[in-house]
Amino acid sequence: MSPSSMFKLVAVAAVLCSAQAQQNYGSSLPIVDLGYELHQASSFNATGGFYNFSNIRYAEPPVGPLRFAPPKAPKKNRTQVQTGSVGRICPQAGPAWSQAATQFLTASVLGFPYNTSQPLALPNSTAQFPKQDPRTSEDCLFLDVFAPKSIFENANKTKNHGAPVLVWIYGGGYTGGSKNINPSGLLAASGNVSNGEVIIVAMNYRLGALGWISGPSYQAEGGVSNLALLDQRLALEWVQKNIHLFGGDKKRVTVFGESAGGGSIMHQITAYGGLKGKVPFQQAIPQSPGWVPISGQVQQENTYQRFLNLTNTTSLAELRKLPSDVIMRANWFQITHDSAYGTFTYGPVVDGNFVPQQPGQLLAQGRFDKSVKVMVGHNANEGAYFTPPGINSTEDMEEQLRTAFYNIPDSSITTITEKLYPAVYNGSYPYKTPFDRASFTTAEAVFTCNTYYLSTALKNQTYSYEFAVPPAYHGFDVPYTFYDGGAVSAVNPTEVMNATVAVALQEFITSFAVKGVPSAPGIRKFDMYGPDARVMELNVTSIEEVMDSNANVRCNWWQKALYT
Repeated sequence: MSPSSMFKLVAVAAVLCSAQAQQNYGSSLPIVDLGYELHQASSFNATGGFYNFSNIRYAEPPVGPLRFAPPKAPKKNRTQVQTGSVGRICPQAGPAWSQAATQFLTASVLGFPYNTSQPLALPNSTAQFPKQDPRTSEDCLFLDVFAPKSIFENANKTKNHGAPVLVWIYGGGYTGGSKNINPSGLLAASGNVSNGEVIIVAMNYRLGALGWISGPSYQAEGGVSNLALLDQRLALEWVQKNIHLFGGDKKRVTVFGESAGGGSIMHQITAYGGLKGKVPFQQAIPQSPGWVPISGQVQQENTYQRFLNLTNTTSLAELRKLPSDVIMRANWFQITHDSAYGTFTYGPVVDGNFVPQQPGQLLAQGRFDKSVKVMVGHNANEGAYFTPPGINSTEDMEEQLRTAFYNIPDSSITTITEKLYPAVYNGSYPYKTPFDRASFTTAEAVFTCNTYYLSTALKNQTYSYEFAVPPAYHGFDVPYTFYDGGAVSAVNPTEVMNATVAVALQEFITSFAVKGVPSAPGIRKFDMYGPDARVMELNVTSIEEVMDSNANVRCNWWQKALYT
């Protein structure tokens, strides 16, 4: 018997054994043949009527020689049926300032006093590496597929092209987060806007140093920057190749994601300056797309050298030989201790390849995939979380700007503080205190102007919304996106969620995925952005059309990237 024949028999035996096990235990969980592996659904949600195919490998383990290397398609492994029983999240960390930010915003929401002059409490340099989530592993490039039973059972059995697909890219400052979501609410909403439903996919991608390390020395050693964007790209290509096996249509894929997820989507749309053809999706919903721009070589080099120092190494080759716990400890320490207020140390960088320039510049120059249809959203108060509570003067604001924008010239500082955001607190500008001034500046520079760049680059043929449910802080829209009928927000436990707004947002998302036009029963017509810069405002008092506050000279200035 030939080795190939023997291999096939082993694979068949594995399927038969699995089928026997299902029969013995009363299970009816299906198995999908992905070619490189056989993967069985992890569970069936009887209430929602969907299968969860959990922890599907979409790339080889990025360890050893593949640590700090572009992801590779997984090797064939058909010796046993994969069940996705072992959860995975990528190594991650959060900056220490985020604790102070959470305390400050919580106090603001509850109306408690907060001492803005108190020093930021940082872990000391001898603090022990915290105990890690048992799911944490460098071998984390997996994705989940949530397929409604009615769609899955008709996969490849009809002449239609399958169901639309929503692919979630999580946020978390490019240093935290995971694919673990509850899709129940979105899947339920999809049934309200059409006769069909959608399939939802959620991916992991590398974080922190492991996903975003860069710099001249690193690249000279053969290192590739923006690895996390390449992870996302491979996962999206996996969807194109395999989603039909679950009943999905590869020609009806909509990516959606918030914060770092939304920022990643903007980088995907502008990938390679549009020189490598169409992206592996047709539609996009970036929510609060943001990142602190890193363009300069000096900043990237300093970050890389710091990581080498923390690991007691001198080269990329040595980094690849280290034990995983050493890498994870250094990643944690650098992000926790070195990230100045409002920053995360790591994130997308201009690398001359995947990211030839800042996305805003690429959009202005027409260097992106113009075929992508876009619905974009932002929150009404994006900047507060990332702004030091103690800011009370122009000098404080200048210091924060120099922290966020490493190479910013003095002339740009002057333009920002004197012309674009002057210290005028009489109500003629959208702020009345020094803190609100700095917060508003951060919101436009890092988040909201990005939505304006997308709309204008696409000739105003987009759909845009603003999440304005008070206090409308950054990230407070995420539980609305994944609303499942609960009354209290997981992000803000003091907030009773507005079901009308939540369901409307979900129906906008799913109807856009299904029909390319957002709509919701009982809600006013969602018009295109158009030359009048129309935006749908979602608030507890009303869901109405307003003019986009980002259609202004300030965003025009930020798009030029004059902070480098």
